[in-house]
Amino acid sequence: MTERAAVKAALKTQAVETPSWAYGNSGTRFKVFAQQGVPRDPREKLDDAAKVHEFTGVAPTVALHIPWDTVDDYAALARHAEDRGLRLGAINSNTFQDDDYRLGSVCHPDASVRRKAVDHLLECVGIMDATGSKDLKLWFADGTNYPGQDDIRARQDRLAEALAEVYERLGDDQRMLLEYKLFEPAFYTTDVPDWGTAYAHCLRLGPKARVVVDTGHHAPGTNIEFIVATLLREGKLGGFDFNSRFYADDDLMVGAADPFQLFRIMYEVVRGGGMSGDVAFMLDQCHNVESKIPAIVRSVMNVQEATAKALSVDRDALRAAQRDGDVLGANSVLMDAFSTDVRPLLREVREEMGLDPDPMAAYARSGWAEKIVAERVGGEQAGWGA
Repeated sequence: MTERAAVKAALKTQAVETPSWAYGNSGTRFKVFAQQGVPRDPREKLDDAAKVHEFTGVAPTVALHIPWDTVDDYAALARHAEDRGLRLGAINSNTFQDDDYRLGSVCHPDASVRRKAVDHLLECVGIMDATGSKDLKLWFADGTNYPGQDDIRARQDRLAEALAEVYERLGDDQRMLLEYKLFEPAFYTTDVPDWGTAYAHCLRLGPKARVVVDTGHHAPGTNIEFIVATLLREGKLGGFDFNSRFYADDDLMVGAADPFQLFRIMYEVVRGGGMSGDVAFMLDQCHNVESKIPAIVRSVMNVQEATAKALSVDRDALRAAQRDGDVLGANSVLMDAFSTDVRPLLREVREEMGLDPDPMAAYARSGWAEKIVAERVGGEQAGWGA
């Protein structure tokens, strides 16, 4: 197989999970701008997700968020996804939108609140059983705002106890993916603030626990590709949430602010064997001022472009320059790959997959946007209520 053929083969097997909540009304905590045609229930979210997969060919799974995507029959929801050429992906828990969680959820000082939070996480594992989902995604808003508000070490003990109970409930083929975030909504201490804390808990739990890296969850200037490389080296990178940021956790379209960073991250993914399917790649974005489905299609394409460039790095030339201490030569190898226009290559890949070479134009021609505006009248639009 030629190098070009190998790159194309890897791109054809790439998978990017889309999030159910991105199809609903979502945005900042200050204002969510409603749009026409937005899904009114989880099934309509899946209908929209099917269009993204139809035109990109690499978005076969959809992440659910509980309770935003609560239904009476999860097996039926899974069948609805299958009927549309999709599968249900990660089940995301929600322990941050209930009044009881004002002082935390699994780290709360009150044992009854902790019990409520853990029971919700166990409920999510039950949903995984019903849907065939393999990953439980955990992000906690837990933390404190003031020095002395709570015992920092005790909160870590409570977190470890909760995670251990949920971990024991997992099936043999299920995983726990622990996400971290530098700050917000907690501003003095955050209980899972960085990859080191998440890694430490996952290491103690065992092989079914892994770390999730979200692009927007770091301090300015953080070398995210170093974190990715380290977690891959340790076999502990379970998932990667794609988005983009200018200031904090902006959740903008992936690659919008710094496409070079996205390329650098994807190079480390390729270099570390992360394309094998063991790492769950998901968009974690909210589309507040832009049209939702086209924004998700474009986001998937941005990931594809960064991946194509990362796969195109001349690794033999790079190793030779690194071995020889050729600083500028090594840097030039990476820069050459980043500067390559891979769009013609991706058009070829799509045509070989039986897809339109221009997913954005194909979606615009499909009439789906007009159809959902006309049909989705009445009812309550899906959204997170910010």
